[in-house]
Amino acid sequence: MNPGILYAATAYALWGIFPLYFKALQEVPAFDILLHRMMWSLVFVVVVLGWRRQWAWLGEVMRRPKVLAGFAASAVLLSSNWFIYIWAVNNGNVVEASLGYFINPLFNVLLGSLFLRERLRPMQWTAVALAACGVAWLTWHGGQLPWIALMLAATFALYGLLRKTASLGALEGLTLETLLLFPLAFGCLLFLAARGQNSFAAASTATQWLLAAAGPITAIPLLLFAAGARRIPLSLLGLLQYIGPTIQLLLGVWLYHEPFSGVRLAGFALIWGALAVYSLEGLWQAWGRRPTNA
Repeated sequence: MNPGILYAATAYALWGIFPLYFKALQEVPAFDILLHRMMWSLVFVVVVLGWRRQWAWLGEVMRRPKVLAGFAASAVLLSSNWFIYIWAVNNGNVVEASLGYFINPLFNVLLGSLFLRERLRPMQWTAVALAACGVAWLTWHGGQLPWIALMLAATFALYGLLRKTASLGALEGLTLETLLLFPLAFGCLLFLAARGQNSFAAASTATQWLLAAAGPITAIPLLLFAAGARRIPLSLLGLLQYIGPTIQLLLGVWLYHEPFSGVRLAGFALIWGALAVYSLEGLWQAWGRRPTNA
């Protein structure tokens, strides 16, 4: 097997089982989990960078205000995505959270059209239209927009757009983002502790270890994904990305018994149809670009 496939598939599978991790932290408020995720992620990536002696980039970046501003924006989007996802999982919305990552690729297509002036092909427009029909169906029958899914898709797609044009790799980028978030996270934790709301101190030993594990749990899939993305075509990477939301959906329905009635299934089916059109069209384009022997 191509090692890139193994790396990328493992990354997506780990992201897929995130609900198991956050459900184990239900005694801790979602905002506190977010703060600890910021803190411990920074600790972990600093250890990795120290082990690899990979510090030269940091001094250069600190002298480039535009780069810092771009990563400050991506840090806000990333932390917003983290918080929405943690809150959704711990409030019984794993299925809707999975929907956000199913429709994320189509958000990427739209943002590419709007901001990078990438022209959408007819089948890509068809996929976007089908997904819009699915969202409209779920809105009509649910009485409200599937806002959790839309916010997750929007924040992650915008984050991806910023990182697409950024000058740092996955590890360095996550380090800078968590470094920029550190003062806010540390300040909030000090404020909560001063008010007698130190969730880490009040938690059980097992929960404390789980909170500290947020560092490697956040960074390792990202590093595996980066390693996989360098080794396999984007068309294949695009197909593998559905591993994560599929696992999340199965966990939501089979393990956590969230409702998935015929009406909701019909909305998901429209979106899955959109993804099938999008993926097949991408494979067709990739096949057409293959070099032919003379």
